[in-house]
Amino acid sequence: MSNNPTTITTGQARLSYVHLYQPYSAQPNQEPKYSVTILIPKTDIATKQRIDAAINAAITAAVAGKWNGARPPQISTPVQDGDGLRRNGEPFGQECKGHWVINASSKQQPPVCDLQLNPIINQTEVYSGMYARVSINFFGFFNSGNKGIGCGLNAVQKVADGEPLGNRVSVESAFGDTGFAAPQQFTQPVQQPVYTPPQPGGYIPPSNGAYYPPAGAPVQQQAIDPITGLPINGGIYGL
Repeated sequence: MSNNPTTITTGQARLSYVHLYQPYSAQPNQEPKYSVTILIPKTDIATKQRIDAAINAAITAAVAGKWNGARPPQISTPVQDGDGLRRNGEPFGQECKGHWVINASSKQQPPVCDLQLNPIINQTEVYSGMYARVSINFFGFFNSGNKGIGCGLNAVQKVADGEPLGNRVSVESAFGDTGFAAPQQFTQPVQQPVYTPPQPGGYIPPSNGAYYPPAGAPVQQQAIDPITGLPINGGIYGL
């Protein structure tokens, strides 16, 4: 454990908006960072007490440093009430109810490990909705006339799987009860050519390509050479 009074490790918390392997920026003009939203159950009083103590230590350090000895009458902190409203006035999601909500970020990629402290290489194992312990640190900032306390992200330890948050769905919920029946397999029958017999008054070509004379047409007899006994093909008798 760290001896730094501004650094603490949470108890088991749920993670949301997880960006631990690629830096992310919600706004085009913001610097991309590795970040996560930590949902701490309000029943975890011990973690909340450590957070309050670390924030007070960060305020003391900021007054003596970045804030030049002046403590603001109101100090913005990264801890929000999941049962209340966001800073933009919108309500939190249902998953935040009954939790303290903290956004933590870092310019450097934080290590992510399992219960045996082994690095988690498979990124699909780390997602919004899982449970983890998170090492975070609090610090004072003074930007554009605004003074407050920020939260840095140090490391993440996954402790359990959970129901995924956001757009991620399971195959069971997506396809488990759709009422869809697979189509039956069938073979298209091969159509055989159909012979159409000649009709009185004209010639109808059959589909098989054979020639049939029109009904009632005179049949020409083949001439035979009386000398050779062979059919005559336009030649001279006897030749």
